[in-house]
Amino acid sequence: MKALETVESVRLVLQCPQQTDAEAIFRAYASDAVVTRYVGWPRHASLADTEAFLAFSKAEWGRWPAGPYLIRSRADGALLGSTGLAFETSSRASTGYVLSRDAWGKGYATEALQAMVGVAHGVGIRRLYAICHTEHRASWRVLEKCGFLREGVLHQYVEFPNLRPGELSDVFCYALLL
Repeated sequence: MKALETVESVRLVLQCPQQTDAEAIFRAYASDAVVTRYVGWPRHASLADTEAFLAFSKAEWGRWPAGPYLIRSRADGALLGSTGLAFETSSRASTGYVLSRDAWGKGYATEALQAMVGVAHGVGIRRLYAICHTEHRASWRVLEKCGFLREGVLHQYVEFPNLRPGELSDVFCYALLL
């Protein structure tokens, strides 16, 4: 079963990314050094990097029931960030979120994550998980607010290319059984 390409919550509209979103994504969050500090992908240095993300997104949506979503304000349509599902199997996926600086501290990450839990449930995901850097308190607090349980620390597990390039970092693993 395919997920809807547009999902609405109280204050947000989550949409499948389109090629026409490239410049807005680049400007809003993907090229911002502060915003991308704790993400697992390299900060976008050019619009070509953002276009590569859009090609990846299209492929994920073609291969799986869902993929990346852009997060927009319902009030004015402003691009706030992105979230989504990354499938490993038809019943197991990971999720995450990144928000532009002007969207921080307003509860948007929690609302977007709750929407992703709903999407995951709707497409038959049984195990939804997320990892986050052990120092990224704001991120793991969002996960806990949404009912994810911390399963433990994965030591030297993943590179954060915008934080410590070439070095593996410890992460917390959180999961929600649906």
